[in-house]
Amino acid sequence: MPDRDSLLTIDSRPIDAVLFDAGGIFVIPDPTVLAPLLAYYGASADLAAYHRAHYRGMAAKSAAGSDERDWDVYNEAYVRSVGVPDHDVEEAAIALDRSRSAYLWRHVLHDSVVALRALHERGVPIGVVSNATGQIESVLARTAVCQVGDGPGVPVRVVIDSHVVGVAKPDAGIFDHGLRALPDIDRSRVAYVGDSVTMDVHGARNAGLFPVLLDPYDDHAGADFHRVKSLGELL
Repeated sequence: MPDRDSLLTIDSRPIDAVLFDAGGIFVIPDPTVLAPLLAYYGASADLAAYHRAHYRGMAAKSAAGSDERDWDVYNEAYVRSVGVPDHDVEEAAIALDRSRSAYLWRHVLHDSVVALRALHERGVPIGVVSNATGQIESVLARTAVCQVGDGPGVPVRVVIDSHVVGVAKPDAGIFDHGLRALPDIDRSRVAYVGDSVTMDVHGARNAGLFPVLLDPYDDHAGADFHRVKSLGELL
């Protein structure tokens, strides 16, 4: 049985703090930019389709075991998901790849921010550990998702950017930087929430954290790790 003083219980496990990825959890690539880009190849103009496309791309990327730098499988799955016909998939995937910028990861998932604030109000220690290129702390603050300390977003303990600290998921070392902001909490009682099996689930396991995959479309049914369809389920 979990301790009665644990702040959360996830899959019958007592959890005292939660660290989050940023991309796919709080922000996704901006569909207001990508929809016009891919409409040229026959893609849907429905912005909701681009939310689905991101998770379909991440599921394909994980299934292929692609590392952080390899987005080829993601690109193909993404453009197919938004309705690019077969004969234009190859070129559309190239266009998507050439347009890739860390600064496009800025479209806020508002339901995730609502859940983050609810965790903060419950008193759960929270933070962000993300593979990024030096921009993620600024993006999260500018979009009022979160920041360390007071500000327009949700206050968090820490925001770790892999480029800044020099180590990236799935290397367990990146989590050590985040755990320094949780000095009195055993890492086995820290959940890590991400959207990639390869980077996030495996990385969290490597670091001794409890992995949780955000899987809003049930792309990983039957997996041997805990999944949620929204961050609200953490509550």
